[in-house]
Amino acid sequence: MNKSKKKIAQDPILILTIILVVSSLAVFIVYPLFQIAKASFFNIHGEFSIAGYQRVLRGGNLLRALTNSLRLAAITATLSTIIAYIFAYTINYVNVPFKKMFSGMAILPVISPPFVISLSAILLFGRRGFVTYHFLGMQNANIYGLNGLILVQTLTYFPIAFMVLAGLLKSLSPALEEASENLGASKLETFLKVTLPLTVPGIANAFLLVFIQSMADFGNPMTIGGNYSTIAREIYLQAIGSYDMQAGATLAMLLLTITLIVYALQKFWIGNKSYITVTGKPTGVRKLVEKGLFKNVMFGICFGLSAMVMLFYLLVPIGSFIRLWGVNNSFTTDHYKYVFSIGRKPLMDSLKLSLYATPISAFLGMIIAFLTVRKKFFGKRFVELVSMLAIAIPGTVIGISYILSFNVRPLALTGTATIIVVALVVRAMPVGMRSGITALQQIDPALEEAAINLGASQAKTFFSVVIPLIKPAFFSGLVYSFVKSMTAMSAIIFLVSARYNLVTASILSQVESGRLGVASAYSTILIIIMIFSLVILNTIVRIFGGHEKTNSPKINKKKPINLNQGGM
Repeated sequence: MNKSKKKIAQDPILILTIILVVSSLAVFIVYPLFQIAKASFFNIHGEFSIAGYQRVLRGGNLLRALTNSLRLAAITATLSTIIAYIFAYTINYVNVPFKKMFSGMAILPVISPPFVISLSAILLFGRRGFVTYHFLGMQNANIYGLNGLILVQTLTYFPIAFMVLAGLLKSLSPALEEASENLGASKLETFLKVTLPLTVPGIANAFLLVFIQSMADFGNPMTIGGNYSTIAREIYLQAIGSYDMQAGATLAMLLLTITLIVYALQKFWIGNKSYITVTGKPTGVRKLVEKGLFKNVMFGICFGLSAMVMLFYLLVPIGSFIRLWGVNNSFTTDHYKYVFSIGRKPLMDSLKLSLYATPISAFLGMIIAFLTVRKKFFGKRFVELVSMLAIAIPGTVIGISYILSFNVRPLALTGTATIIVVALVVRAMPVGMRSGITALQQIDPALEEAAINLGASQAKTFFSVVIPLIKPAFFSGLVYSFVKSMTAMSAIIFLVSARYNLVTASILSQVESGRLGVASAYSTILIIIMIFSLVILNTIVRIFGGHEKTNSPKINKKKPINLNQGGM
């Protein structure tokens, strides 16, 4: 037994923590995935059958849903990456006003429900839409279907690609571009032969991240998909609408397989490519494009798209005060009266369950990060693998697998608050864990070893040394967990019940019944709660965890720049 394992054996709290973490991952991630794989191969009578896979391969609705999703994801990822590159290049290479506004577009999809853009698209381009019916006089406008999905998914997910590409372009050293121009190359030649090749791995990374998000998207296809079926929506319809669990499980397994393959490509192939052009040698400041047609075109594209995104988000609160959009446009507060009376329970349930899930997911993420980065123990590979796997599991797969796994004793949790909280924790925990891993890899472990050598226990070291050192990552995990929990839908749509309903499920229900005013009121309140909560949490982060002191711990300068911080 080596020295590290001896120390673990002497600390019962650490052993108990490892057992609890391994058990939790096994029960709430591995076991449900096993159950969904099993359900895809066994029929309702418990007999082995591959009828589900045969139905998919035979063609028909199930295969069409799969191919539709692949087609939609490819188009959305391509358009999103192109738009994101234009935004990222403009911010880093062109001197234009409103750069903060362009960057601010990246946070809107994070704090909003997953189908706000879809709701706005209906208000703008639906049969009674402001643009189509009132402005253009079209009588049979149809925003539902592939074209509508491409529009809303591109506007929803291009900020994800933007965050990857903006960081990449900012990190590129201007020395290579300056050398190219000094050798006589034009701006266009420098871009095509220097800048663009250096950013190809980042472009591929951004494309794959958006591709995964589009494949797993549930809210937008349910809201605006119309007759264009997608795999995430078909899983829900087969499992909940038709009670055909084998077909739902089969589609879920196919979706999981595709997302895992794409995630593996993004993580292990693209993610390991080196983007580093910063060598430590002094370089000049990048010369921005100050004038000319190119500057005006780039600014026009960014400004136009930003204005469109802002219009989509502004329409939601406006629609919440319209009595019946497109038919009776008189002002009313009835939708808010409904939300704060009969419809108040989903709001309170969302707030309550999110507040339960937030600290659990944040602490669990930090504990798993600490164990995987700092400790050597039996089962470490299992923890690393399952934690990484959790990032790539689509919400619909978690939802249907939880129904299959926790519907009978001794784990009969369906319909309880516990199963919803667990689903929220599983969905939010991986991002906090990755932030914790990144933070811990930059801190010299000698600090923790010093505390242990002075007699501190592993628990004392974790709470007194590790957590204070990774406070920014911990509080960021808190913020993300709360936002993710409040806006979650794809997993919890399978788990809500009469006792516990969440606001996102209520919004979807209102949209499906044509009550767009109530749905807009719910969405507006949710966005206000998000903004208010983010301000409070970010204030807490600034006060307690944001600033490094002059005697800050030693940072490992050998750690390479890692742009692979995405995920699902």
